[in-house]
Amino acid sequence: MKQLIKYTGVALLALSLSSCHIYNKYQLPTDNAVAADYRQAVENQDSTGLAYLGWHDIFTDPILRGYIEEALAANNDLDNARLNVEIAHAQLLGAKLSYLPSLALTPNGGSASYGGSHMDWSYSIPLAANWEIDAFGKILNRKRGAKASLEQTQAYEQAVRSQIITAVASTYYSLVLLNRQLELTKTTAEIWKDQVETMEQLKAAGTTTEAAVVQSRANYYSILSTIPDLEQQIVLVDNSFSLLLNTYPRQWEVGKDLTLTLPAEASSGVPMSYLATRPDVAAAERALATAFYTVSSAHAAFYPSIAISAQGGFTNLIGSMIMNPGKWFIQLAGSLTAPLFSRGQNIAQLKAAKAQQQQALNNFETAVMSAAADVSDALVRIAKSGEKKVLVDMQVEQLEKSVEYTNELFILNHQTSYLEVLTARSSLLQAQLASLGCWHDHTSALISLYQAVGGGR
Repeated sequence: MKQLIKYTGVALLALSLSSCHIYNKYQLPTDNAVAADYRQAVENQDSTGLAYLGWHDIFTDPILRGYIEEALAANNDLDNARLNVEIAHAQLLGAKLSYLPSLALTPNGGSASYGGSHMDWSYSIPLAANWEIDAFGKILNRKRGAKASLEQTQAYEQAVRSQIITAVASTYYSLVLLNRQLELTKTTAEIWKDQVETMEQLKAAGTTTEAAVVQSRANYYSILSTIPDLEQQIVLVDNSFSLLLNTYPRQWEVGKDLTLTLPAEASSGVPMSYLATRPDVAAAERALATAFYTVSSAHAAFYPSIAISAQGGFTNLIGSMIMNPGKWFIQLAGSLTAPLFSRGQNIAQLKAAKAQQQQALNNFETAVMSAAADVSDALVRIAKSGEKKVLVDMQVEQLEKSVEYTNELFILNHQTSYLEVLTARSSLLQAQLASLGCWHDHTSALISLYQAVGGGR
């Protein structure tokens, strides 16, 4: 027995020297530029940056805050993501428990009689233990792969959480926009209604024509005709909002606060380190780690499996003899199972694992590039929508004066035509609606940037 242990130890040492690579821990590829950038980003993370700001710090509207809390509590997609994390936790626990021996209690008994002989009962109450020695990293790589998979599902849960928060915020501000547009349109319609009455009075006084009255009335109806479209859009967005909050369709209350700001550094650019906190990038990187350990497990399949088993208990069956009372017994055994005829299958599995690892690397590169593009897009939208809103607001200011002047010239001094009054009022309404649109574009860009850096922790 001592000689067997000695030779087995020598064999294990020789095999371990040729298989040390299967114990390596995962690291980002050193020969990949994108991986190098990501590694540097991870090392330079700033825990005070935009990505780490809680959504309460970004979205200060109390009504919106309540809706976000409701969505996070009730959304089925987020609940499924949480359940996936629980599943991954259980799988990791199972992988860790693989290091421990398995125990089984299998009591049995029986009796037999041959040619009318006396029937003697035999019984056995054994406790069996089996322990696989992880000499070649099979269990180790399964455990490491399960841990990477758990971290991947956690990152995915954060991605879903971020998407829900920003989707609720985006939909909420879409409702704010539509309600402000509806309010502005109704107010303008009332002004045009008064204008129609004024035109009718001027016609009665003989200072204008029926054509001008008809034209003002037609424009009034034109404005009224846009109100049903806006009301329909509000209902449709309300329904989408209800779906986000996992409830039946209803009309949602919104505030009138049009202020949404991000920290000052958002206007000058977002560091590459922020991409290290983006959950979909982290999930892609963890998928690459999982693929690495799958390749290591495929390598480990070429080496033998070593198991030690033990069995002990109480029985009255010793060999072919039945003894009463019974005796205690114990058995020890070791086994080494080496793959001989499955080498071709193992080679095929290794090739497949390496191909999947390359796919994971490709997906990781795409995730990093997409994240960088999303951040760049959001920054450009923030800058340009802000510039446009300044100019449109200046246009609104000038058109308000134009309406005042043309209206005064037409009604009091009769020094201009009604067409100029009509043009000035129509231009003012369009500019006011455009100003609201610029505000919404700017707000949407801020929300997109917050999501692009993985905000909402």
